[in-house]
Amino acid sequence: MTVSEKINPLLVVKNLKTYFPITSGLIFEKKIGEIKAVDDVSFEIFKGETLGLVGESGSGKSTLARSIVKLITTTAGEIIFDGQQLNSVSGKKLRTLRKKIQIVFQDPYSSLNPRMTAAEIISEPLVIHKYGKNRYERDVKVKELLELVRLSNSIKDRFPHEFSGGQRQRLGIARALALSPDFIVCDEPVSSLDVSVQAQIINLLMEIQQQFKISLLFISHDLSVVKHISHRIAVMYLGKIVEIIESDKLYSHAKHPYTKLLLSAIPVPEPRKSRKTISFRGETPSFLNLPSGCSFNPRCSLVSDECRQSIPQLKEVSLKHFVSCFNVK
Repeated sequence: MTVSEKINPLLVVKNLKTYFPITSGLIFEKKIGEIKAVDDVSFEIFKGETLGLVGESGSGKSTLARSIVKLITTTAGEIIFDGQQLNSVSGKKLRTLRKKIQIVFQDPYSSLNPRMTAAEIISEPLVIHKYGKNRYERDVKVKELLELVRLSNSIKDRFPHEFSGGQRQRLGIARALALSPDFIVCDEPVSSLDVSVQAQIINLLMEIQQQFKISLLFISHDLSVVKHISHRIAVMYLGKIVEIIESDKLYSHAKHPYTKLLLSAIPVPEPRKSRKTISFRGETPSFLNLPSGCSFNPRCSLVSDECRQSIPQLKEVSLKHFVSCFNVK
C-alpha cells in the first residue's frame, strides 16, 4: 500500500495525556492517585493514510480514540486536526469540525439506537448538520450510503435487532460516512464479529479509504488484522506508544521486545518450522501499580538497571521507524 499524499499531517497528537483520578470516601472524595490511561503519546496521521494502533486489551487504545474525538476530556497535550487545535475548540467551531472527524465503535449493537430504523440512524447526522434542502435529498443520500456499504435500500425501515452483527457494523460505517469526513477512528470495529465477517468489513474499509482518500486510525488487539489494513503501525503498551513502524517492515524489522511478543502470538500454519519460541516473564502490570522506569521492564528479557530507573522516549532508529527502548539501537 502507498500513501496518496504526505505533505502535511492531517492529525498531529503531541504529548497527549488522559488521566483518571482514583478517589476514596463516599461524601468527601479525596484523590489518592490516578490511572494514566494515555501517558505522553505522540504520533501523526497523513491524508489518505491508515495508521494501525495495536496492543493488548486494557492498554489504553480506546481511551486514546475517545480522547482524539473529544468524547473524553484530556489531561494535557495537544490534538491538532488540519492545522486547528482541538483542545481549545468548542461550540459552533467544534460542531463544524465534527463533520470531518467520525468514529466507528467496537460494539455495533450498543452504538445504534434500538428505537430508530436504519434510515433514521444514517440520516441522523444529516439532520443535525442540516444536510440538503429537504427530506427527499436526505433519503437519496441514505440510499447512496447503504449502497456504499453493500446494503440494500429495502432494509432502510428495519430496526437494529433485525440485523446481523456485520450488517449493524455496516450501518455504523454508513453513519460515519454520512458527512463526508476526512478522518475516521475505527475502535476495534471487527473484534465482536465472526472471522469471515471480519474480512468483509476490513475489505470494505480499505475500499472506502482508497476511494475517498479518508485517513483512518484503525484500532485492534490483533496484529495480523492491523498489518493487513494499515500503512504504518503504532504499538501501545500500558498507555504509551513503544514502537511505530511501516506495515511492510513489521515482520522483518520490528525491534521493541513487546512488539516481538505480539508477533510471536500470531498463529501460523507450521509454527515449529517458521518461528522461534519467544518467552516473557509474568503478566501485564495493572495501571494501579505500574513499575518504575519502563513499564515493560518486569517482563522484558533485555532489562537493565536503566530500564528500572528511567522511562525511555520514542527515538528514530531508522527512517520512519521509532522505538521506545534503551537497549535497541
